[in-house]
Amino acid sequence: MQTAGTSLRQRALRYLVSQAHHPRGVVGWANGWMFAHRPSNRKRNIWAVSLLDVRPTDRVLEIGFGPGVAIAEFAARATRGQVFGVDHSRAMVRRAARRNAAAVRARRVHLAHASVERLPSFGGPLDAILAVNSVGFWPDPVERLGELRRLLRPAGRIALVSQPRCPGATRDTTAQAARELQDLLTRAGFTHLRVETLELDPPVACVLADNPGHPPGR
Repeated sequence: MQTAGTSLRQRALRYLVSQAHHPRGVVGWANGWMFAHRPSNRKRNIWAVSLLDVRPTDRVLEIGFGPGVAIAEFAARATRGQVFGVDHSRAMVRRAARRNAAAVRARRVHLAHASVERLPSFGGPLDAILAVNSVGFWPDPVERLGELRRLLRPAGRIALVSQPRCPGATRDTTAQAARELQDLLTRAGFTHLRVETLELDPPVACVLADNPGHPPGR
């Protein structure tokens, strides 16, 4: 039998999960602060950016940039390029814009309040795309990944990162998440897949792939 206390805890848990997916208001601001300052999150995002081998003139995109840690790392590497980011949380757009204020003013970083299914124009082909712990929330992820392929130049790179946050997550949970991401990328037409692992608790998987150069549907 469900008690009032159990029901309250379940509602609180659902609220916190929804905030992690779509941060907003004061709680969203607090979540952004936590995500930006949690050492494991910072390490994970900076590591993921390093795997994409960003060059100074690259044009890069992050889907779901949160507090903007990876955006800042991209901006530090693509010093003569362009860094784009989309996030469906206005709270995260504001926080990331503050973190990257100088690069935004210099028009090297462009942040938009948008969702993966309604992306803005980026003014030309992209060299690299990153998504950290967000693919599981996308509607029809294979279709979304196909659309992202169309945005990449031939031989452009994509990195999908997963660090499972479910209770009791283990190395096996991470390995299963990596297999699922590999399957999605393969179905979307990406090639040269490889998996890198960062030893955190739980481990982080980054699945990298290339755009073979023939847009889907052609």
